[in-house]
Amino acid sequence: MQRKIEVCLTPALLDLYAIEESIVVVIDILRATSSIVYGIDNGAEAIIPVAQVEDCLSYKDHGYLLAAERNGEVVEGYDFGNSPFSYTSEKVAGKTVVLTTTNGTKALHLARERAAQVVIGAFLNLDSLCNWLKDQDKNVLLLCAGWKDQFNLEDTLFAGAVVNRLRASFVHFDDSSVASEDLYVLARQDLRAYLSKSSHSHRLAALNIEQDVQFCLQLNVCKAIPVLKGERLLAL
Repeated sequence: MQRKIEVCLTPALLDLYAIEESIVVVIDILRATSSIVYGIDNGAEAIIPVAQVEDCLSYKDHGYLLAAERNGEVVEGYDFGNSPFSYTSEKVAGKTVVLTTTNGTKALHLARERAAQVVIGAFLNLDSLCNWLKDQDKNVLLLCAGWKDQFNLEDTLFAGAVVNRLRASFVHFDDSSVASEDLYVLARQDLRAYLSKSSHSHRLAALNIEQDVQFCLQLNVCKAIPVLKGERLLAL
């Protein structure tokens, strides 16, 4: 099969792609998918992504950890937000986390409606993810969560890193794949310096979470590939 790889630069464009036979990789580098990968790698039993803050509350009495983030901040009254440092093994091992975030969980819900399979990508699991995708006999769509339906740099750079590693295994690339890869090649010597130009960097700087940003840009800290089974993200 001549496989194709495509990059959807924002969830607002997802309707334009036929993904019924594709693996969709959801990407929200700062910080939802990085935290999900880290949490599953650290032994979280499952992470349940929900669309709205209120949806978290319906899980309140199940003994789950409730995590809610909006505009980069923890929603008051919840156990934590989407900082990767909340997803250490001490906090999440053996537990189920119910998570809602500004961008990442929305992208997940949109992908789930039509995709053949949905998995989670981050720089933290880049090589594991790419090695696995190489072995699947399916087209791949890299879905950038963006920022409130707009394009963002960090998710696009990650998509470009995946395209760069998978180039030899795929035949067809769309223009957004080409552009993503070119951006990644331009930025890869120092991702953090390149991302200092990004709007999200400025938003996060105002929240004083530079440590999170640095953490999320590390390569191959994790082996886990979270996969969506029903409503739960589990280790593949």
